[in-house]
Amino acid sequence: MGLQIPGGQRTRSSVITARAAATFEPVGRSVATARSFVRDTLQGWGFSDIVDDAVVLTSELVTNAVVHAGTAADVQCLRTDDTVRIEVSDRYPEREIPLQNSPATMGSPDREGGRGLQLCAALATRWGVDYTPTHKQVWFQLDLPDRPVGTRTAGPTLPPDLLPITDGRVRVAVVQIDRAGAISAWNEDAEELFGYVAEQVTGKPLTDFAAWPHTPGTSTGIADALQLSRWEGSYGIRDADGRVTPVYASHLRVRDTDGEPSTVCLLVRDDERAVLQTPLRGPSPESGALSEPHAADPFEVFIGTPTPEDLDGLLQRTVERARDMLDGDAAFLLLATDDETELEVRASTGLPSARQRFARVPVEAGTGRYGSARMPAVHEDLTVVPDAVPLLKSTGMRSVVTVPLKVEGRLTGSLGVAAEAPNRYSNEEALRLQFAADRIALGIESARLGDLQRLRRGSLSFLVEASDLLAGTLDRDQTLALMAQMTVPTLATWCAVYTIADQASEPYLSYVLHEDEERIDGLKALLKKVDPPEPVPTPGARIWKAPSEAAHQSALRTSMRNLGLGEPMSSLGGIGTSLSTASAVGGETVVLPLVARNRVIGMLTLGKPADEHFRQEILELAEDLSRRAALALDNARLYSERTAISQSLQRSLLPPGLPQVPGVEVDVIYRAAGEGNEVGGDFYDLFPIRDGAYGFAIGDVCGTGPEAAAVTGLARHALRLLAREGFGGPAVLERLNAAILDEGARSRFLTLLYGELWPQEDGSAVLKVVCAGHPLPLRLRQDGTVEPYAEPQPLLGVMEDLELYEQTMTLDPGDVLLCVTDGVTERREGTRMLGDDGLADVLTTCTGLTAGAVAARIMRAVERFATDAPSDDMAILAMRVPELHS
Repeated sequence: MGLQIPGGQRTRSSVITARAAATFEPVGRSVATARSFVRDTLQGWGFSDIVDDAVVLTSELVTNAVVHAGTAADVQCLRTDDTVRIEVSDRYPEREIPLQNSPATMGSPDREGGRGLQLCAALATRWGVDYTPTHKQVWFQLDLPDRPVGTRTAGPTLPPDLLPITDGRVRVAVVQIDRAGAISAWNEDAEELFGYVAEQVTGKPLTDFAAWPHTPGTSTGIADALQLSRWEGSYGIRDADGRVTPVYASHLRVRDTDGEPSTVCLLVRDDERAVLQTPLRGPSPESGALSEPHAADPFEVFIGTPTPEDLDGLLQRTVERARDMLDGDAAFLLLATDDETELEVRASTGLPSARQRFARVPVEAGTGRYGSARMPAVHEDLTVVPDAVPLLKSTGMRSVVTVPLKVEGRLTGSLGVAAEAPNRYSNEEALRLQFAADRIALGIESARLGDLQRLRRGSLSFLVEASDLLAGTLDRDQTLALMAQMTVPTLATWCAVYTIADQASEPYLSYVLHEDEERIDGLKALLKKVDPPEPVPTPGARIWKAPSEAAHQSALRTSMRNLGLGEPMSSLGGIGTSLSTASAVGGETVVLPLVARNRVIGMLTLGKPADEHFRQEILELAEDLSRRAALALDNARLYSERTAISQSLQRSLLPPGLPQVPGVEVDVIYRAAGEGNEVGGDFYDLFPIRDGAYGFAIGDVCGTGPEAAAVTGLARHALRLLAREGFGGPAVLERLNAAILDEGARSRFLTLLYGELWPQEDGSAVLKVVCAGHPLPLRLRQDGTVEPYAEPQPLLGVMEDLELYEQTMTLDPGDVLLCVTDGVTERREGTRMLGDDGLADVLTTCTGLTAGAVAARIMRAVERFATDAPSDDMAILAMRVPELHS
């Protein structure tokens, strides 16, 4: 007997080409072991694209078997030509067997063990449950991504005089490098090109012969390049006579039938690179062609070897081509943050070092800000305006041209080319660079969004494992060790955890970890000499400069003593230890507060080696991890279980997703207070009603906990039901008011903003709104004026006889409607409160932003208004009618 749920139209191959199986005992640690087994198996098969989904599903199903069912779990991975099937079996088949001809029972998302089948339905292509007299087996299938076949690229037929020139016979050296980086194969052409016979080089590292170019701003070395799945570029080989022969190389990482990896390197003389070089997707433009109307598409020219999915390769190739196009000495590319207030350095070439990567600068004008980001700009001499481009400060660059990257009018980034000589660039070069930027901006933004999506999918798997490990121990020291081990090296190079026993105690250095174990003692000794960071409860990461400054000062003093210019060696252990510690701690260091029950119980400190910055997405992931770690440290298993239950209930009270409204941008940000351990009373909804009409609501139930959750659930579902039955706004709210009062002693009063939305053919949108005791919605016009968009009426759940009325209004193209709960307007810092006026002031700065950027900027302003953690739930609903484009 079995239950099978089909998904997708793709036919699964029945030929099994590989199999891996393992059995896991009914103990808690088996869940993590099973995840590692599946991850290692799929990565060994080369299926990294589906690893994250497979690990999440396996985690849920094995948990059901070994924790909830209490039996051993058999896990089997099966590979076919186009799919992977994973089967999880337990020994209690009589439990929850679906009846024939009855719907599948997938469990409730509120139950701890009821999410496995729901996740299968959401993530898997196909899934099912099979039963035998001795086993119950749950399986799921994931399709492999389609791999294109046939011609990848082709060029036109050319006359002989236009073909690339080679010197006599073309020789292609084929060199194979084993796992350890040593040469294992060396063909006859390699002997002819470099003068070594195979016996002279076999078994020796390629690094003994390679002359690798140390390009400023690029940290990849030959050893790193050999580990990449593909690599293409130039370097040199020292021949038998000691001369360096410039070569052009194409590397491909392969594995043999036993799974042993190696790298195949194809090498030709650099002047014969056309034999190996991946051709451009369009003809190369002549000099100055980028300013001509019918020139080759610069995006096709710029993209070169990297595919659009390879964001880092695409950005690096872009800055290199931009530098070459304008004959510059350096180039750089910055990408905008979600709310378009800051720019993040993502690629550079020709700068003194790579220390700027992932550094951020504000967009607005002023010292240390990037005031010319929104329009093309030419700076003839940076010594006159040294702060015009903060990235180039102290780099020796004198002149620079910068242009914005824009998509649909939004600032998505900035591209710049700089030179060491003044007066190198004029408006002509700015126009050429802007023309190229306009053509490549959409491709870069698409690649950035794809990269961000892949990072977030990987983050889901990471947080699943982190939450499982943190919730599985009551031991304080083990929790501290887990916190550090989860961050190093995944998020940072080194980590230190400070704990605070009570409000009267000073922070104590409790745990230190570095990815290089030999550096832990020196790092610990250094941190003990530095005053601990201040325990500030403000959410998010903040820069901590003390370790880096102390490391550099210590290295300097030790070097002077070694030269006989100072006192004897310090307790740090000599020049080797001091210099290595300075290198290990010399990069960016950030501190994240560990906050539980509105009290700072410690700090999580993350660091990078010299000249490195943290990526913003990594800091956001670290912030999520720090919240989970703080709860585990303060309350262990009991508090963690309560958090998981409350978060599950909270999700059930919110809509699973927002529909796409034609002609209207909609975005929502929801934040529950109390680190997720209390079920909040704030809610929102957006749903289709009929005939192109949409209903929307945002409300706040008095209080928190189960009783507030009951009213929240009643309100959200009643709104949808009554609206779809054809009742207008006043009638919907009057009937909801009666339903709340019918709850008797369990009822809670409710503030609610309810409206109906009709997108119009002329690009506007008509709204009918009823505001029952809720903060008034605000309308932002294109000219920057902000005004309330409704009149206040009585709240619900207090009086029996309500006489409500709706107001009709129109949102013109470019207008924004902002709806919030009182957790936003009542955000407090001492005696100050943000209030309606403060919210309106922030909204006036949001003209021209998308709905998502408006919501993000409002949330950032609310968070920065006070240092204390929010004490009330917050919901932000932003709707924008896009501007009309001719």
